[in-house]
Amino acid sequence: MRLSDFDFHVPKELIAQDPLADRSASRMLHLNQESGAFEDLSFRDFPRLLRPDDLLVLNNSRVFPARLFGRREGVRAQKLSPRNSAAKEFLHGQVEVLLTRQLGPLEWQALVHPGRKIGVGERLYFGAQKELEAEVIARGEFGERTLRFAPVADFFARVEALGHVPLPPYIDRPDRREDRERYQNVYARPEAAGSVAAPTAGLHFTDAILGQIRERGAEIAEVTLHVGLGTFQPVHAQNIEEHRMHRESYLIPDRAAEQVNQALERGRRVVAVGTTTVRTLENSAQQNAGRVRPGAGEADLFIYPGFKFRVVRALLTNFHLPQSTLLMLVSAYAGRENVLKAYEHAAKEKYRFFSYGDCMFIE
Repeated sequence: MRLSDFDFHVPKELIAQDPLADRSASRMLHLNQESGAFEDLSFRDFPRLLRPDDLLVLNNSRVFPARLFGRREGVRAQKLSPRNSAAKEFLHGQVEVLLTRQLGPLEWQALVHPGRKIGVGERLYFGAQKELEAEVIARGEFGERTLRFAPVADFFARVEALGHVPLPPYIDRPDRREDRERYQNVYARPEAAGSVAAPTAGLHFTDAILGQIRERGAEIAEVTLHVGLGTFQPVHAQNIEEHRMHRESYLIPDRAAEQVNQALERGRRVVAVGTTTVRTLENSAQQNAGRVRPGAGEADLFIYPGFKFRVVRALLTNFHLPQSTLLMLVSAYAGRENVLKAYEHAAKEKYRFFSYGDCMFIE
């Protein structure tokens, strides 16, 4: 399939720049994957659309302030003429780092700006008192750098103090203090910190909505997938089959695997909240003959039209970027034409798009 098959136009004014005051006040487009029919609802209608024997699966990964601003030592820098228009920024050694994937206790893959000027051996410093220090030790195949941080007593505490919320680039404003709470799911676990972007389908949930879901009789399971480049990496190949996904770490607890497998055995629906939950479950099932196996793993599964789903039977998801792997996954589940017609309707009805926007329930 061609990349252009997944293109559509989103008016700039429909790209949500801020969250709603009430998480559950989002609009929800209800799409029937078989007929392609859809209706306009509110997310507050979501609990009544669930069946009493449904299993709702959440991604409980927590976003951490993964964007760091610092300075480079310049030990590997090439001299730059002061007459060059880029000289002022370059000579001041300013650098921006987005941590994308943890490789070890103090080693991370990261996107670095300005990337072309920062080579292996460069040292980076963060904080007025150099509270964090890192060395670039390798280049990655996706334009990333591998950073090794100097030992500190509590690495994540330092990052929490120095870092910024990694809002997506289409949110055209600096992050604010309130984004630390709002760009986070209410069920995100502190011990599951590791995502550099929110699993945004979950942003609409409140404790009250979760309570209504339980009262209806639906069961809830939790898995963890740390959102990284695999989720938001752009597709550059014109033939989408040539695209390769970046790996993301996941964990399926024993209890969650048991819940999912029992639901499948008994013919109950598994309802996934978000594309990251879909990839976690389907990645495991593909490797284990349709069963979900407990434990840690790495997901690099690229789901696009033609994919055979083994686990997920309904999906709650936000509206996604044109030509993105997320849109391709949703199209694989509901049909490309159905999805694009639904998106066209959403734009016409002025739904709010992308991370802080509205959602769609597909069944």
